Amino acid sequence: MKKNVGGADRIIRIILGLAILSLFFILEGNARYWALVGLIPLGTALIGWCPPYAIFGMNTCRTKNDTPPD
Repeated sequence: MKKNVGGADRIIRIILGLAILSLFFILEGNARYWALVGLIPLGTALIGWCPPYAIFGMNTCRTKNDTPPD
């Protein structure tokens, strides 16, 4: 598995995943278990690989040839 999730994308996924997971403590009844969906963006951010990105050929990682603008 080649990494395909870049730095900014990872930060956004971590924040989004934690926000969704926090709903587990806010929602009541069986609806609270839908908050576990937040594990998906959190997990993809932590391992740096996203299956849909791989399927569609997307990549937000910097390559060695990428240089920041002056």
